[in-house]
Amino acid sequence: MAAGAGPLSDLRARRQSSGLPPQHRAEPLRFPAMLKAWLDGAFVPMPDAKISAFDAGFQHGIGLFETMAARHGRIFRGLEHMERMSESARMLGLSDSLRAEALVDAAEATLAENSLEHARVRVTLTGGDMNLLARTAAEVQHDPTILIHVQPPTPYPQILFEQGIGVRVADAQLNVADPFASHKTLWYWPRLHALQRAAAAGMQEALWFDVTRALACACVSNVFLVKDGALITPVARGEEPKTTPLRSPVLPGITRAAVIVLAEESGLTVRRERIEIEAVLQADEVFLTNSSWHVLPVVSLEQRTIGKGTPGEVTRTLRAALLERIDRETVKARG
Repeated sequence: MAAGAGPLSDLRARRQSSGLPPQHRAEPLRFPAMLKAWLDGAFVPMPDAKISAFDAGFQHGIGLFETMAARHGRIFRGLEHMERMSESARMLGLSDSLRAEALVDAAEATLAENSLEHARVRVTLTGGDMNLLARTAAEVQHDPTILIHVQPPTPYPQILFEQGIGVRVADAQLNVADPFASHKTLWYWPRLHALQRAAAAGMQEALWFDVTRALACACVSNVFLVKDGALITPVARGEEPKTTPLRSPVLPGITRAAVIVLAEESGLTVRRERIEIEAVLQADEVFLTNSSWHVLPVVSLEQRTIGKGTPGEVTRTLRAALLERIDRETVKARG
């Protein structure tokens, strides 16, 4: 087959503007006045949450972040999020001193400081005053910058969940040899650029494939397919077969993990495997998961209808189960 040929390139060639009209897209985020952020151990008003112009996160995009959902003043799976950030910081050489429990405490204290029960919580870790010319172990030591801020949840229109969304194929591809690909680094420009391209085409998300033509993820979410009663998702970092020499470029999503458990509890077969474009187009259902929209149904790819063109039963059931689980766990954590 010639380079660039095949179903993936065929879909790209037939693109036209489509998808949801502007009134059915998520509203832009607006920060209420007087919110406070947690910056390196102290609460400060949001306008005063400033970092050095020489911070490695600002200068070079060196850093990590986590976005989490809070209900009833508690963060859903907060410890899992912070453990993932801590693991990434160790693996990428950013910091080996993060304490996941302390970060969760700081994040929930930020919720309380702002009197927010339901919120979107973001924790950002940067390289701080990193010495990029370090040559000794002593010179490498540095204090990272940690910023935590909270805001009301993103107001996604209900029609997105009732009717589903259209997605496109991202123009770029993920490099399976890139050790940073499966981590939530601050270098998010390629993902956001693809998301902007999708929005310009009237679509809500874009699917990323890797250089071997395997489905990896969407811009800001993990991907699931439903086919013949089984739930299928790409292999994520840490799930690779021992015979595979390279790590997966797929982030091991916290919401993804919760959905897998809920599916298994309901009796569904769950498979983690290589997925190509043909499988996406032939799926009975497709949906996306992240901590903001939880479970979001996909009903078309590049204007090609998926399944019946409406959110499927498995998608609807798992979304309802996840929302119930989030509510139950956060109420229980509150005591």
